[in-house]
Amino acid sequence: MTITDGLFDIQVNGFAGIDFNNKNITAEAVDYALEAMLKTGVTSCLPTLITASASVLTERFQALDKAVSTSRLGELMVPGYHLEGPFINPKCGYAGCHPPSDIIKPDIQLVANLESMLTRPILLVTYAPEFDQNFQFAKQLVNTGKCVAVGHSNINFSQMDEAAKIGICMSTHLGNGIPQQLHKLDNTLQAQLSCDAIGASFIADGIHIPFPALKNLLRAKTITRSILVTDAVSAAGSVKAGNYQFASMSIERTEDGTVRVPGEANLAGSSLTLDQAIRNVVHNQIVSFDDAIRMATVNPRHYLQPAFAFHGITSPITTITWDEQLNVIHSVINEELVYE
Repeated sequence: MTITDGLFDIQVNGFAGIDFNNKNITAEAVDYALEAMLKTGVTSCLPTLITASASVLTERFQALDKAVSTSRLGELMVPGYHLEGPFINPKCGYAGCHPPSDIIKPDIQLVANLESMLTRPILLVTYAPEFDQNFQFAKQLVNTGKCVAVGHSNINFSQMDEAAKIGICMSTHLGNGIPQQLHKLDNTLQAQLSCDAIGASFIADGIHIPFPALKNLLRAKTITRSILVTDAVSAAGSVKAGNYQFASMSIERTEDGTVRVPGEANLAGSSLTLDQAIRNVVHNQIVSFDDAIRMATVNPRHYLQPAFAFHGITSPITTITWDEQLNVIHSVINEELVYE
């Protein structure tokens, strides 16, 4: 058996049949999802809401925050939220499954309005900096205690360097949220990958990024600057193929774990769990177990630490125990056994 820190998933849209983007979500539903995540070793997470209109985002955030605040596990496991969009690139290939009609230019007042109604802060904002004039939006986010990430973006080399200087700290699911066809070298993937001042998260399911390509990306970004995430939707944490709901979309999980809107080419999140991501990178000989754990524990907390400090958030003391096959046996938060 091996004991490590608890895993921290900074991008999770839903889990175990529960959609965090559902405006009717309840405390019971949140606890059900969080209990299922504990079985995968996740002891902290940022529930993630994606692009929607301002009114719909308001409904969804209010419902999610009420459910988290009145749930049993929310206080222990949810320090805040991740807003992915609606300030992203609307062009085909960049928008992914985000509804293009709801994508808007960066609007700091919208973020402030959303957060003003919450008991927990929005800690991470993913957006497309190429639409942010003089990076004023990013500067304001950083000044109000946000970790700011590039995602669903066509940012170029020079823009990326400037964005990093003003405090943008990472790329969200690097290698995804971009078109299938790009210039072979002068492209946004290379721009984000080459910027040593920022970290990057990766979805290690073999579907979003083939494992040999992931090996190359991790070598370039380095273990120190890399984070494992799931981008999980409600289809995660279940072995069943079939139909699920995600942010008012009907999505389909196939037998191999792929999740899409039926008939669409774009992926719609993942069915990955974070413990499986660790097994994937270890069993495919991409990184060691210790490095995989670092990418799912130390590194996400490192990049979120300035936001935690700004909001006075203290991370709980967590441990999880793994068996020889790298399955999670039990999870502990603040010396309380919460899963066995």
